[in-house]
Amino acid sequence: WLAGFVLEDTWGRVIYTAVYFVAGAAALQFHALINSGSLTPLIGASGAVAALMGGFLVRFPKMKIEMRWILGIRSLMRGGYSFSASAYWLLPLWLLEEVFYGSISGQGGGGVAHWAHVGGFLFGAAAAMTLKVSGLENKANQAIEAKTSWTIDPEITQATDLMEQGQLDQAAAVLKQFVAAKPNSVDGWNILQQIYWRKGDTDSCHEALIKLCAAHIRAREPELALQSFDEFLNSGGKNMPAAVWFDVARAAENLQASERAMMEYERLASTYPTDRLSVQALMGAGRMALKLNRAQDALRFFDAAAASKVPHLDLEQSIEAGRRQAQQLLVPAPA
Repeated sequence: WLAGFVLEDTWGRVIYTAVYFVAGAAALQFHALINSGSLTPLIGASGAVAALMGGFLVRFPKMKIEMRWILGIRSLMRGGYSFSASAYWLLPLWLLEEVFYGSISGQGGGGVAHWAHVGGFLFGAAAAMTLKVSGLENKANQAIEAKTSWTIDPEITQATDLMEQGQLDQAAAVLKQFVAAKPNSVDGWNILQQIYWRKGDTDSCHEALIKLCAAHIRAREPELALQSFDEFLNSGGKNMPAAVWFDVARAAENLQASERAMMEYERLASTYPTDRLSVQALMGAGRMALKLNRAQDALRFFDAAAASKVPHLDLEQSIEAGRRQAQQLLVPAPA
């Protein structure tokens, strides 16, 4: 919590993870070297955590660390004594403390592998220095910045400027060309639906919201997909295309919003009863009902899926398994 998130941001996930595990192994070897005659088994990740502290000291020596010292019950009642300390003197003090306790605890270690902490700390400090001097850290930073940098398409900027100037038709024309070339652009569809809404073109606004919802799903943004779906409904939209609607219900399921997912699956199935997705939607509603311990509703959904006139031979085994599970929940447990 102290050092991990800072070092991960600095080194990137791959280097950070590699240093963590290698440092953990090195800490164990250091402990084994010092305690070569010990028969006490050793398990734990504290040596790897100590390595993060050593790396933190090398990379961020002047960063302030907030400390809270608790001395007795009265101190605890008052919340302890708080003070700030720079890493360059606080962490070496901790290291010296570990050396001291390791020296006096003998082969047994008193239940704490102090020398593993020392070895991990030293390895982490050396690894941090090596990464900095070798330039690997700089390369990792460049890779992180390349992934996280955000650039705005010139068409988005142009359309936004036109929109602010009240030239809605021109802005819409620019964006329509843009989303035709980049149909997955969340920004493009989002601004386009705003333009249509300001123009009072409800039908076009709803079409843009459908596209925006689909774009959020493709971008793996389930919360935003549900938000766009709600905007569609709140603005008077009725029925989304079955495929997009099904993906919205699945997004709600992935977000553990079981009640909402069941409702959307059921509405989809009743709106598009002749679409193949209606059978899968009924099965999805049944899954959610089982998750909510509503066995009667689950059986109703699975029965409806089994009775559907839409060809579903490949789904019959799954439907029957769901029916059996619902029926088992309806049977009262023996006294």
